[in-house]
Amino acid sequence: MNNNNQQQGQQLQIEVNQDIARGVYSNFAIISHSHAEFILDLASTLPGTPKAQVVSRVILAPEHAKRLAMALQENVMRYEQEFGKIQMAQPQQPTQQSVPPTTAAPFGTGK
Repeated sequence: MNNNNQQQGQQLQIEVNQDIARGVYSNFAIISHSHAEFILDLASTLPGTPKAQVVSRVILAPEHAKRLAMALQENVMRYEQEFGKIQMAQPQQPTQQSVPPTTAAPFGTGK
């Protein structure tokens, strides 16, 4: 049996500690990138408040960011097949663009 066959037969066991399992609520996201990574800042904001609080940051390699995008797209399609089309309540806010790493704040926040 070669290495590829051994890897295909293995199942990954995922462990989630209690603090992570509780999760965090996010209704706002900032996505930025540099040449080496994508940064997802998930935030929470209340209506009428001028400030959003980042509740989680995920840093991904570009390949993993693309895989995440594909997995989200597939899961949204599955959700809509089961529960119906997701209605967007209001127009999308403009997405944040990254700035070249030489002029960007840490992790290309766009400021």
